[in-house]
Amino acid sequence: MFDLAMLLAQESVGVAGTVGVGIGMGLAILGAGIGIGRIGGSAVEAIARQPEAVGSISTQMLISAALIEGATVIALILLLLLGQQ
Repeated sequence: MFDLAMLLAQESVGVAGTVGVGIGMGLAILGAGIGIGRIGGSAVEAIARQPEAVGSISTQMLISAALIEGATVIALILLLLLGQQ
């Protein structure tokens, strides 16, 4: 999905480039939202099955969500930089 976002942002001619950056940013945020939602849902299901593992599951969920957020922020910054060229 990141490659598609970058490809759309590389349309560097006027309005097409701006639209490409907008679409690319939307895809990056949408992908991150879906990923974090799936992580949260899976964590809740896992905790419901094994309540004694709540600490381990929560830690892994937070680390995964942080990595997804970091990748999303990098994608948004790169898209903004490409849009300004």
